[in-house]
Amino acid sequence: MAALGITVALLVWMATLMLISVWKQIYSSWKLPPGPFPLPIIGNLLQLDFKNVPKSLTKLAERYGPVFTLYLGSQRTVVLHGYKAVKEVLLDYKNEFSGRGEIYAFEAHKDKGITFNNGPSWKDTRRLSLSILRDYGMGKRANEEQIQREVPFLLEAFRGTQGQPFDPTFVLGYAPCNVISDILFRKRFDYTDQTGLRIQKLFNENFHLLSTNWLQLYNIFPSYMRYLPGNHRKVIKNVYEIKSYTAARVKEHEESLDPNCPRDFTDSLLLEMRKERYTKEPWFTFDNIAATIADLFFAGTETTSTTLRYGLLILMKYPEIEEKLHEEIDRVIGPSRIPAIKDRLEMPYMDAVVHEIQRFIDLLPSNLPHEAIQDTMFRGYVIPKGTVVVPTLDSLLFDNQEFPDPEKFKPEHFLNESGKFKYSDYFKAFSAGKRVCVGEGLARMELFLFLSAILQHFNLKPLVDPKDIDLSPSTIGFAKIPPRYKLCVIPRSGV
Repeated sequence: MAALGITVALLVWMATLMLISVWKQIYSSWKLPPGPFPLPIIGNLLQLDFKNVPKSLTKLAERYGPVFTLYLGSQRTVVLHGYKAVKEVLLDYKNEFSGRGEIYAFEAHKDKGITFNNGPSWKDTRRLSLSILRDYGMGKRANEEQIQREVPFLLEAFRGTQGQPFDPTFVLGYAPCNVISDILFRKRFDYTDQTGLRIQKLFNENFHLLSTNWLQLYNIFPSYMRYLPGNHRKVIKNVYEIKSYTAARVKEHEESLDPNCPRDFTDSLLLEMRKERYTKEPWFTFDNIAATIADLFFAGTETTSTTLRYGLLILMKYPEIEEKLHEEIDRVIGPSRIPAIKDRLEMPYMDAVVHEIQRFIDLLPSNLPHEAIQDTMFRGYVIPKGTVVVPTLDSLLFDNQEFPDPEKFKPEHFLNESGKFKYSDYFKAFSAGKRVCVGEGLARMELFLFLSAILQHFNLKPLVDPKDIDLSPSTIGFAKIPPRYKLCVIPRSGV
């Protein structure tokens, strides 16, 4: 009887909790945008296909409109879909929604750094980081020269394959890795360097694992899943290892710092830390500097590397596009000169292809989550402080009015009737507003220069018939991850 009484009490307790949860959902949602009714504990997870969450969000937008509410577990989330809603949130309400939704696998960066930081130090850390990066030529001539210095090493690594099949993942990865490493530490890695390879593997593995079903669920139920075995432990371990590496580089810089002659981004942050030494609550602590550098290192390497890797696969699928690029490169650059950014003005087709690659692969379809930092009236709705806000970038990049046949790879999406490059305001691959990618200018340069240099010197040869190449992502989640593949690069005659 005692056991029966305990069982009944537990059932009553659980039922009460569920009723309270449902009541809270109803009470708190009356001024929110419309959306499907959430279930206790799991919220609206049954409305999502975790193999393709962006597609699920598109279907929900068709039913509930461009602004709708979801509950991911107990986390209230407002989703923005379509050009007007996304632009309004990112630009017109850039301050109100400038927070960062929690990504629990990056607990090592909690309230530190610039990408995953949602704490009080974020604004000052980002502001100073941008200022220092501009001082070191971010997106300008100085960065162009850094990229051009890396080009011969990348080409030599390609030649070293001697026309044999190879996986381009880490060969391509060394190029952007070395450019951002030069900015951060004044250091580059040889293409056989094991430390550089290890760092790339950590970046690559995390980028993939963050997009898996398990990590998406972990970010919704961290308190329940934290103690379970699973890939979330691997991601957390990798994040700490990356941060440990950057912390060691910061320590080396601190020991050899010359206040009168800062060498790089790390030195400049350390000088700021010295200025704040006697302030009551300094933002630029050693830990914050290590996290900031880890953020930039990861973003500056993996996103560009993945885009280049996906880009080569696309060009092998469409050899007629590759041939047009060869013709434009031969006409504008010639066989021997290293490509320059000024060439972009005379290479509208290459410019269009680079933009179309980014549009088509839709690398971060749902962007990184934002968060409302205050109660905000938006389109007649009240978005409470702490609400996660998701601007779906894929709804812009795949808008069928702006980009006819958006599911097809067509450089013509970025060309006008006379064949000149045509920019689209729907192109928000780097996001916009207060959380726009700090390395946008650098990434644009790298994609144009590295891709131009590769095609200047090599023909791309797939191992299968081009029509059999599958461009579908291997995983869709945090990012769209390209399938692994091998290719051959054949030196072009006369180059």
